Amino acid sequence: MISASNDLAARFSTFQEEAFRLETLDDYSNSGNPAAFRAFLAGETKPADYNADWLETVRKATGSGKRMVRVHVLSRPLTPYLRYELSWGYQTNMTAGEEFHILDTTDRPNPLEGVPDFWLFDGREPVVLNYDENGAFTGPTFVPAPGALPTGEESEYATYRSVALAMSVPFTEWWGKHGAA
Repeated sequence: MISASNDLAARFSTFQEEAFRLETLDDYSNSGNPAAFRAFLAGETKPADYNADWLETVRKATGSGKRMVRVHVLSRPLTPYLRYELSWGYQTNMTAGEEFHILDTTDRPNPLEGVPDFWLFDGREPVVLNYDENGAFTGPTFVPAPGALPTGEESEYATYRSVALAMSVPFTEWWGKHGAA
């Protein structure tokens, strides 16, 4: 893996067909929006502008026919952070066209054990997302250098994507069955 200073944010405006995200952690509370997480835990109402910047990114992509898809590997019972992410985050992001799936490992082995969080752009540009032991984002690693894979060659991350989608269920189906359990 080659660590690079490439701008991850730029990938969201330059991908052509699909941005896929695999989420594997139970707690990202030290990344993203800790204030919103605290508000959720305190029972406050979700702010009207919650996640506004991300929603704009998603709308731009999905409005031009691109897909943004996530699979979260999790098990029940949900952590407080996952309750927040699924009820505030996913449900809000779906309004902009982002697609979510759940790979629930509560009653089965994890088929992606040891696979890190990553974004995969257009099936060919993996970006591993690095987190510390407290769930704080420490930066991206671009794997391999952009454009290094020959045309037609599938990266291991494309295989992980295929497994994740094949073994998961749509979020709305999972949520309807398990809710915030």
